[in-house]
Amino acid sequence: MKIEYYIIIFTVFCTLSCKTKDSFEFVVLPDTQTYMEEFPEVYINQMQWIATQEKRFSFVLHEGDITQNNSEKEWEIAREGFALIDGKVPYNLSLGNHDMGSETGKFADTRNTELANKYFVSSAYINQSNSIATFPKGAIDNNCAEYDIIGEKWLVFSLEFGPRNKTIEWANKLIENHPNHHVIVNTHSYMYNDNTLQDGEDWYLPQKYGVGKEIGENAVNHGGDLWEKLIKRNENVLMVFSGHILGSGVGQLVSKNDFKKDVYQMLANYQKNVKGVEKGDSGYLRIIKVDKKNQLITVKTYSPWLDKFNTDPEHEFIFNNVKM
Repeated sequence: MKIEYYIIIFTVFCTLSCKTKDSFEFVVLPDTQTYMEEFPEVYINQMQWIATQEKRFSFVLHEGDITQNNSEKEWEIAREGFALIDGKVPYNLSLGNHDMGSETGKFADTRNTELANKYFVSSAYINQSNSIATFPKGAIDNNCAEYDIIGEKWLVFSLEFGPRNKTIEWANKLIENHPNHHVIVNTHSYMYNDNTLQDGEDWYLPQKYGVGKEIGENAVNHGGDLWEKLIKRNENVLMVFSGHILGSGVGQLVSKNDFKKDVYQMLANYQKNVKGVEKGDSGYLRIIKVDKKNQLITVKTYSPWLDKFNTDPEHEFIFNNVKM
């Protein structure tokens, strides 16, 4: 009887252990801006659900446009939501064009992120986010977290809207100093909804905002620029996540970097005015599973608010033969 008991325990332990070593999951939160403005209960519900899954998810990424109007009221709501997962699930925030500006309702006319840094104080954020570096120092505008998951080391970057030349230089140096880490890049503006990178005369380019008028080291970069200057030149960048774009609000792209390795790039945005989102209160988020053993990246789209998966092909899909 005792032998059978120990066999059962050993089998359960091995199953859980193998699962932990072979795969992991994390959450990608698309633009929550209209939730902050009109449907805060939907956002709070998202965060409550994540809190109940604390043993499941390795971290949470927010793609930016946390707020709609960069107002005290909206940042208070944002902080209330993330407080629900403090100490439970690490999170890394990208700041969007709606999260910066000279005053409420001014979207990226200047790179003023005072309110973001007021409600997410750098010293506390570093501990919560597993950050090993922020840029500028003492601010959350750009941050790099380090994780040790499935027997692999990871760097997770969350970069500002329209990353500046000096921001890209900072990120490149960190990646160069960690050549054996897999890298995930999370930034607000990168892909367009036609499955291409933002460039040329596309709508919503960072260059078309006030911050886009800067030059030199402060000059901004769109998706195509970021690919050329950061993503494709680093062999260990595996995934890129972004939001910002309306229309269908979704897109995916697999591109070869300079080392002939695939980079998996995804756009997701489920806010108000996105096609198929009637009121902007859908509450959809992305669940990403990285399966090292089977060489898969699985993407699912789920709404805790509706308790529903969106299984349409553009919202639920798998990348095969992922080399890690």
